[in-house]
Amino acid sequence: MELTSDNKLKNLIVVGDRVLIRPKKVEEKTKSGLYLPPGVQEKEKIQSGYVIKTGPGYPLPLPTDEDEPWKEVEEKVKYIPLQAKEGDLAIFLMKGAYEVLYEGEKLFIVPQSSILMLEREEGLFD
Repeated sequence: MELTSDNKLKNLIVVGDRVLIRPKKVEEKTKSGLYLPPGVQEKEKIQSGYVIKTGPGYPLPLPTDEDEPWKEVEEKVKYIPLQAKEGDLAIFLMKGAYEVLYEGEKLFIVPQSSILMLEREEGLFD
């Protein structure tokens, strides 16, 4: 299968409470007018970008039935889902982010705890 711009991220799996973010260009601002001032961006303490993939969330510990050793162990992990969704604009701290290059594109892997704010274009208050 050949990698194209449509499917190149399809095979990436984001783990746990992490989010994959495509950085926003400096001059971009959202329809509602949200943008980071140049002074903040120059310091690179805070960055913004669009969520393109999310992990499953925070894993919950499974209850153990040690008193019944004859039972088969069921390995179904349950997760608390993340607030971040694909397509959201995320304002995040660079301190917790990891910059990666994938197919020549700069992306950030960010734990949800480093995300300060999300902007969702539609459906947020439905």
